[in-house]
Amino acid sequence: MEDLNAIFTPGMLARHPDRPEWGIGQVQSNVGGKLTVNFRDEGKIVIDSFRIALMPVFDGTS
Repeated sequence: MEDLNAIFTPGMLARHPDRPEWGIGQVQSNVGGKLTVNFRDEGKIVIDSFRIALMPVFDGTS
């Protein structure tokens, strides 16, 4: 299986493709295919990088 979020490092911003209501999240860690992201409107969530590909956010507003 492929790690769909391998490019993410702590501090990067991302959106969940199926949960736009969560807002923008900041990556806390990326270890062994588990990505911990603190979403503005949802809190801290652990993402399985082998199932869900997050969308990177580069300007903090998109």
